Order: sequence, then C-alpha cells, then structure tokens
Amino acid sequence: MPPQSDQRTGLVYGTAAYVVWGLLPLYWHLLGDLAPAEILAHRMAWSLPVAAVILACMRRWSWIPELVRQPRRLGLVLVCATVISVNWFLYIWAVNSGHVLEASLGYFINPLVSIAFGVLVLRERLRPLQWTAVGVGTAAVVVMAVAYGKVPWISLALAFTFATYGLVKKGVKLDGIEGFSAETAMQFLPALGILVYLGARGEAGFTSGGVGQMLLLMGCGVATALPLIAFGASAVRLPLTVLGMLQYLAPTFQFALGLLVFHEEMPPERWAGFGLVWLALVVLTYDAIRTARSARTALVTARETAREAAREATAALPPQTSRPGPESAAAAPETAPELGAAKS
Repeated sequence: MPPQSDQRTGLVYGTAAYVVWGLLPLYWHLLGDLAPAEILAHRMAWSLPVAAVILACMRRWSWIPELVRQPRRLGLVLVCATVISVNWFLYIWAVNSGHVLEASLGYFINPLVSIAFGVLVLRERLRPLQWTAVGVGTAAVVVMAVAYGKVPWISLALAFTFATYGLVKKGVKLDGIEGFSAETAMQFLPALGILVYLGARGEAGFTSGGVGQMLLLMGCGVATALPLIAFGASAVRLPLTVLGMLQYLAPTFQFALGLLVFHEEMPPERWAGFGLVWLALVVLTYDAIRTARSARTALVTARETAREAAREATAALPPQTSRPGPESAAAAPETAPELGAAKS
C-alpha cells in the first residue's frame, strides 16, 4: 500500500484532474462562436507542442524507437487517436449546442459501458452487484428513450467512444504522457490540414477573432494536457477504488454547470433517468469498496498465516551444534601428537 503522504498527494492530483475535466464546458463555451471542427483541430494541433515540451523536460524519448518498430502497437495508437478525436468532437459539439446535461450523463454511464465491454470483449465474469448495476443503467437508458421518444444518442456515443478508448489503450501499454504524445502526434497532421483548409476559405477564427480568441485556441493544448498529467500522477499513488470514485467528480460538475449555469431543461423524466444511473453507480461503488476490503482482509490473513507457519517451522528445527571456541582451537595442537602416536 502506498505511504499516507503519497495517497494524499495522489488525492490532490486526482481531484484536480477531474475538477478541470468537469469545468471544461466553461472553456469550450467561450469558443462557442467557432465551429466544433475548428476547436477540435486546434485542440489536437496545440496538444503536440505541449507534449513535446513535457517530454523534453522529463527527457523521456527512449520509448519512441521501440514503438515505431512495432506496427501492431502503432495501429492501436491510431485507433486510440481516432476514437478519442470522435469523443472530443462530440463533447465540444454537445457543450456548444446546449446539451451539457446529456454530455454529463454520458460520462456517468461510461463505467457501466466499460463493465459491459469487459464481459463482451475480455470475457470477464461479473459479480452479482455488477450485473445489478448494469441492469439498472440499462433501465435508465430505456426510461429516457421512452420519455423523449428517441435514444439519448449523445450520452451513449460519448460513453461508448470513451470506453472503447480505454479498452484499446490496454493493448498499447504506454504510460500517460507517452500515450498522450503518441496519439497527438497522429492527430497533428489531420488537424493541421483542417486549419489550412479553413484558412484558405477565409473561415479561420484564429486570425479573425482577436487576441483573446487566439490565446484561447492556443490554450486548448494546455487544457487538454494538464488534467491528463495530473490524472497520471494520481493513478500511480491511489488505489483503484479511490480513483474509481473520483471519476464521478467530472460528470457531477458538468451536470451542475448544465443545470445552474447554462440553465438547460430538466423535466421529471430526465430526473428519473439520471436517478436510475446514480443508483447504478452507488451499487457499483459499494461493490468495488466491499471487494477491495475483502481482498485486503484476505491479504492480511494470508500474511499472518505465512508468518505463523514460518515461526512453527523455525521452532521445529533441531538446535544447531555450537562451533569450536578459542580454547578448543588452542588445545588442538597438543592432542594432535597423541592421536598420531596412538595410530602408530
């Protein structure tokens, strides 16, 4: 278990990461006059310089030649870059189109989709409470689909793209900053192409919106990289159960922004759907905490059993014969001639 100071530091980093992610709608809303595709292109383009600066400061370049020599991993990085680009575009579009509440619902649903992927793709076995949580989450989607007369596709698209991103990243096996750098390197050229195209058509907001808008677009890379770095720092210091509970901070902040800042509608049927999702997450969190406690108890019991067995084994050993002391060593030369005489 990590030291207490490390856990406190990890908690600060993790809270900061999820709070920033939760408040990002405010940032994208400031750029609401621009097309989502242009905001996305700037987010992808400016992320690469930020990643390069971080890698240079940390002197972490050795992973690049190894990755380049592995086409399969490069292909997985390309899939990650594509899926997260779709996720970013949908999220920016949702925020600037007045669908912040639906976006927050997507990230509330995301843990349930990840569990479903574990069953369908990785052939994992679910515990009864996990099945219950998935069932309640499915019921929430059905309730909202019936109430609105359409499937909440924004929420589901965000949840499925982010869950797919997490699933594919398991196969890439790169740390946070390395994975982020590899993905943004693949995003850079398409992003640059979009920006050149918009500039040629005279539709680029980077040059026409003033210095403030220019700085906001350049800051997209920092807004993307900083919470990711903070998340990576927390992930190595915190137990997964704590990290799993922190992840609900981001959609909670998004929900509050949609309700209190952007004043989106929240009719009873939407409250019912959100309520069911929150119930599913409570069940999921309870199961995770209970399982973690059981695992810790089993580990402590196993260690105590091993120590007891070691003590019993030590007690059962015969006493060791004492080594000759200085006096017997000194007497040895005197007895040696006598032994020799006896033999003769």
